[in-house]
Amino acid sequence: MTIALIGFAILLLIIIVVRIPIAFAMGIVGFAGFAYLQGLSFDNMMTFNWNSSLSMAAKRVADTAQEYSLSVIPLFILMGNLVTKSGLSKELYRASYSFLGHKKGGLSMATVVACGGFSAICGSSLATSATMAKVAMPEMRKYGYADSLATASIAAGGTLGILIPPSVILVLYGIMTETSIRELFAAGFIPGFMGILLYLGAVKWTVWRNPETGPCGEKMSWQEKKAALKGVWGVLILFGIVMGGIYFGIFTPTEAAGVGAGGAFLIAISRRSLSLSGLFETLTDTARTSAMLFAVLIGALIYSDFINRAGMPDDIFNMVSQLQISPMLVIFVILAIYIVLGMVFESLSMMLLTVPIFYPLVQSLGFDLVWFGIVVVVVTEISLITPPVGMNVFVLSAVLKDVKASTIFKGVTPFWCADIVRLLLVTLIAPIAMALPIWLYR
Repeated sequence: MTIALIGFAILLLIIIVVRIPIAFAMGIVGFAGFAYLQGLSFDNMMTFNWNSSLSMAAKRVADTAQEYSLSVIPLFILMGNLVTKSGLSKELYRASYSFLGHKKGGLSMATVVACGGFSAICGSSLATSATMAKVAMPEMRKYGYADSLATASIAAGGTLGILIPPSVILVLYGIMTETSIRELFAAGFIPGFMGILLYLGAVKWTVWRNPETGPCGEKMSWQEKKAALKGVWGVLILFGIVMGGIYFGIFTPTEAAGVGAGGAFLIAISRRSLSLSGLFETLTDTARTSAMLFAVLIGALIYSDFINRAGMPDDIFNMVSQLQISPMLVIFVILAIYIVLGMVFESLSMMLLTVPIFYPLVQSLGFDLVWFGIVVVVVTEISLITPPVGMNVFVLSAVLKDVKASTIFKGVTPFWCADIVRLLLVTLIAPIAMALPIWLYR
C-alpha cells in the first residue's frame, strides 16, 4: 500500500508540475512501479525487473489493440462528428425553442433540452458547449437574457452527454471494470433524463428569484412547431434505432455503433452538409480523438496493473473492514473524494486515476459495478462545471471572449446544486439507475 501511495503521489506530481499528458504519466508510473514490485518479489532488494514490466506493458498494448469491443469508441466518435457536421445543433435548438421559448426562462430551457439531445448523439461535453454557444447565445442575448443564466444553461447542458447513452466514458468504464456496456447504457438512461428535468428546475428557480434574467421569447403556432420538428426527425429515428437495438438485444453495442455511424453519414449526405474536404476533416478528427482515448486507456490499464500488483485494493478493503463502518458511508467518502478531485482535475483524468483504486473495494462491499459506474459519471459531470477547473466553463470563456469565467461560474451554481440532488437520489435509491438493466437483462 505504501508503494502504491508513493506511486500515486509521483503520478500527481508528474501531471500537475511536469505537465506530462495523463496517458503517458499513468503509463510511466505504472511501468516503473510494476518493475520495482517484480524486482522486490525476486530478491527483496531495491531493484527493477524491467523484463517483467515490458512483458506486462506489451501484453496490455496488444490486448487493447485486438479488443473487438473497443471498436465501439471510434465508431461512436465518428457518428458524433458526422452529426455535428450536419448542422443538427440549429435544428435541435429551433425545435426546443418552438415549444419552450415563450415561457419565462424558456430560451434557457430550450438550450438545456437541445444540449441534452445534441450531446447524447455527439458524446462530447466540450464539443456540445462550444457548438451550442454559437447557436443559442445570440438568441438569448437578442431577448435580453443575463449572460450568467445564458452561459450557465449551455455549460450545464453540455455535461449531459457523458451520461446519456451512447457515452464514450461509460464504454471506458465498462472496459476498465469488465462491466457490461449495454447494461451501463441502460442504467444511464433514466439518470440522464433526470438531469435534464433538474436543470429545467434550476432555470425555473433562477428566473423565479430574478425574472429579468430570463424574459419570455416569442410564442410559435402549431404549424411552426411542426415545421421545427421536421428538421430533427432523422436524427431522432437514428437515436431510437441505435439505442433501441442495444436495449432489446438486436445489436451489440459495437454493431449499433456501426449502424449509428452509417446512419449519421447518410443524414449528413442527405442534408448536403458534407463535402469531400469536410469528410476528410471528420475522419481525421475521429482518428485523432480515438488515438488519444486509446492511449489514455492503455496508460490507465498499465497503471491499474501496478495498483493491483501492489495490493492496494485489498489493503483498502481490509482497512475499511477493520473500521467497521457501513458500506454506504464508504460510498459517501468516495464521492467526497471525487468532488474534491473534480476541483483540480478534468473529468476523464479524474475517472481514470481513481476507478482502478475504488472499483475493487466497491465490488468487495457488495455494490453493483453498473450502479457505481453511473454514480461515478454523475459525480464526474459535476466536475465539468465546478471551479476552479470546470472544463465546460473554460471552453465557453474561450468561445465567448466577452464573458468572464467568474460570470459563468456564478450562473452555474443552481445547476451543480441540481446535480448534487441527482447524485444523492441515484446513490440512495439504486433502482433509479438499475431498473432498466434489471428489467432488460437480468
